[in-house]
Amino acid sequence: MNNEQNKIPQATAKRLPLYYRFINNLHLQGKLRVSSKELSEAVKVDSATIRRDFSYFGALGKKGYGYNVEYLLKFFRKTLDQDEVTKVSLIGVGNLGTAFLNYNFMKNNNTKIEMGFDASTEKVGKEIGGVPVHHIDELEAKLEDTTVAILTVPSSEAQNIAERLVKAGILGILNFTPARITVPDHVRVHHIDLAVELQSLVYFLKHYPLDEEETE
Repeated sequence: MNNEQNKIPQATAKRLPLYYRFINNLHLQGKLRVSSKELSEAVKVDSATIRRDFSYFGALGKKGYGYNVEYLLKFFRKTLDQDEVTKVSLIGVGNLGTAFLNYNFMKNNNTKIEMGFDASTEKVGKEIGGVPVHHIDELEAKLEDTTVAILTVPSSEAQNIAERLVKAGILGILNFTPARITVPDHVRVHHIDLAVELQSLVYFLKHYPLDEEETE
């Protein structure tokens, strides 16, 4: 995102890509305007939160009219730097990594996995989902134009690989390993532990019925 949006709450920043995806879908459907209520029902965020999120960016809509879809789309494209492609590297082409390569992200946003890395001779030198897979030993040499990496390696290798990524100039890591890696302050890490998220889901299902839970 642009530097001018740095002061907005992090919770708001995390919701912006969600808003963008829905607005983009509306634009593709030919819809001209949308209300905060419609947005709320689609993205599962309450209307008051949406209005508060949008208020950080000035007057994006009009009372009684709602929001102009084309205007919102242009705004979010600029805010989220959608006109610039962010090159991403994937480290660890196992089952999860392979799924990411086959899916990739370019169809939905401006991020694209450009290359993968692994140690397996069965995968190195091949393309998966149109993405070339290089040997892990080539990591530093190949990451010249990449600042973001997805980490899907075994937990025992996570810290070592993370340190190599930092030395190679990576500034953002999406960590899908259970390991909580340590990096310098200038590097941002988002941890996504699928097992923990699943356990959390089951816990909330048992102890926090939806009809009793307040929307955050």
